[in-house]
Amino acid sequence: MNVLVVGNGGREHALAWKIKKSPLVSRVLITGPNPGQEEIAEDIGAGAGEIDRIVRRALEEQVELVVVGPEAPLVDGLADALEAVKIPVVGPIASAAKLEGSKEYAKEVMTAVGVPTGAYSVVSSVEEGQSVLNSVTHPIVIKASGLAAGKGVYICPDRNSSNRALESLLSEQKFGEAGNRVVIEEFLEGEEVSLIALCSGTEALPFATSQDHKRLLNGDEGPNTGGMGAYAPAPILRGQAIDDAVELTIRPVLRYLAEQGTPFHGFLYAGLMIQNGAPKVLEYNVRMGDPETQAILPLMKGDLVPALLAVGRKESLNAHSLEWGEGYSVVVVAAAEGYPESPRKGDLILGLEADEGSPPIFQAGTVRGAEPNTVLTSGGRVLGITGSGPSLAEAVTSAYEVMEKVTFQGIHYRTDIGYRELARSPAK
Repeated sequence: MNVLVVGNGGREHALAWKIKKSPLVSRVLITGPNPGQEEIAEDIGAGAGEIDRIVRRALEEQVELVVVGPEAPLVDGLADALEAVKIPVVGPIASAAKLEGSKEYAKEVMTAVGVPTGAYSVVSSVEEGQSVLNSVTHPIVIKASGLAAGKGVYICPDRNSSNRALESLLSEQKFGEAGNRVVIEEFLEGEEVSLIALCSGTEALPFATSQDHKRLLNGDEGPNTGGMGAYAPAPILRGQAIDDAVELTIRPVLRYLAEQGTPFHGFLYAGLMIQNGAPKVLEYNVRMGDPETQAILPLMKGDLVPALLAVGRKESLNAHSLEWGEGYSVVVVAAAEGYPESPRKGDLILGLEADEGSPPIFQAGTVRGAEPNTVLTSGGRVLGITGSGPSLAEAVTSAYEVMEKVTFQGIHYRTDIGYRELARSPAK
């Protein structure tokens, strides 16, 4: 069968890499592939946001399954358009993708179904925001309600930082229309974990849990980013606790969406804060995480495609299961100089030649250079290197050994991915 993966980041490179391994798949196609994806898939000549062209090319190439990586095409109705021509798609329709497209809506859904989350208010002007700030205790979190590529979140320790966040979003329009509505919410303390499930209607198959490292600098210092690394599984949520979290945070939302006539078929990601063993939801995403995907998929045993196909065809998942190998997987992200505010582009990347059996390098912000066999930086998060091992420490070592061989002007990466778990259990 022919499978189309939409997106050209590290997450989509990992998805294409995993799908390519399936004996059911004869061709993997990609929208605007990065150089790493070009080695395993074919370019369909359409960008991730070109919905009409994607549909047309999918029909022409006789695509039998589409797997959507990024959130924006889903919010814009890509799944709706594919369903209209009867092409199975892993990704929710726009009315269900609103769960990520509007943080305000996500909070409303959580409130309606009793999913534990932080207290919140929604404002649309600086004046409204100032009124809310008069009645809250800092620290707080201020978020653009709409899509902001993972960057529209401000953790505000005091009133001055809250004032700046409101001005940035509502007056300066830093994230455009995404910041026209702003969520002011309670700051939740604890430890974050990513819980992602493959969902079909009201059924859910959870993936291995993972922990993302969102801050730019070691020790979770510096500005928020799209993610500087991740490891899986995350021992803070494991065993029966995963099933309990799915029942608490995933299935109630799936049932609600089905009752609203907007059933969910795709990846549902619950960003959780664990407080004294109990999870609260920070936010929902309607796709796999990046860089979590690059850590999770190398741990998966067996073929992912049958379960993806069931979701695309809106079939039951009861006959499917996801199997996981022993040990750990960790991805370390290399970012461009100036990321996240103003990343450099066009720098030559050296050291991408992987030895057989070495950890995979999943490319993201990369393009072909003018010279033969050259690859240049083209975005903030340039690539991620995934290492694995029987212990977290060995997985971390595996990834960093390869990362030390990769170079480009201004390369930046954190050197402490997995540090919380390593400090808690050094033998792991």
